[in-house]
Amino acid sequence: MGSDHVRTAYAGRAVEYATLLGHVEHLAPQDRDHLEGWAARVDGPILDLGCGPGHWTAHLADRGHEVRGIDPVPAFVAIARARRPDVDVRLGGVDDLPDVPGPDGGYGGILAWYSLIHLDPAALPGALARIRGALRPGGRLLLGLFDGGDVPGPEPFEHAVVTAHRWPAPVVVALLRAAGLDPVDIARRTDPGSRPHLAIEAVADPCDEGGVTSVDAAAPAPPGLP
Repeated sequence: MGSDHVRTAYAGRAVEYATLLGHVEHLAPQDRDHLEGWAARVDGPILDLGCGPGHWTAHLADRGHEVRGIDPVPAFVAIARARRPDVDVRLGGVDDLPDVPGPDGGYGGILAWYSLIHLDPAALPGALARIRGALRPGGRLLLGLFDGGDVPGPEPFEHAVVTAHRWPAPVVVALLRAAGLDPVDIARRTDPGSRPHLAIEAVADPCDEGGVTSVDAAAPAPPGLP
């Protein structure tokens, strides 16, 4: 799935999306608690990658965090800025991370909450490597995905906006490790009427400058991880 196709699909439904899903109070309280807990563990500025209409960006800013949002859809950026002109939201995406001005030393945390679900599976290793490169050593990534359960690899499905993928946790764990990101927590949840949810927190290895190596999806996970 090309990035231009995804950008066009969301641009055509940006107002609808922002109305239905662009308010924290409309979303699962478990997600709010999870994001707030993760942000409290972050030391340094946060990047909300693929921030959409900026609802999580603004929420984290209201909780006292130094946070910036970026999104590749101009309509989302315009909505976010109109709603909260005091919050830093810019045009950009994961492919732009090397060119997006960041804080000295990189970000303390990057939130990629359902912002990588439309990537071609072959593009995820590179995206994770760019995220690792934008994080400080010891920086924290929080990744939100659709849970693939026991499927052997990423599985496409028809998302309401444009084709997305479900990911099995062991495959994502292996990809994170290959990018120099150490998975430290996995959470799964299935809410009534919703697709299964997967969240993985990972920490940037202070001894690894990032980059993608060969991936063994069957590699053993840390204790407590799949």
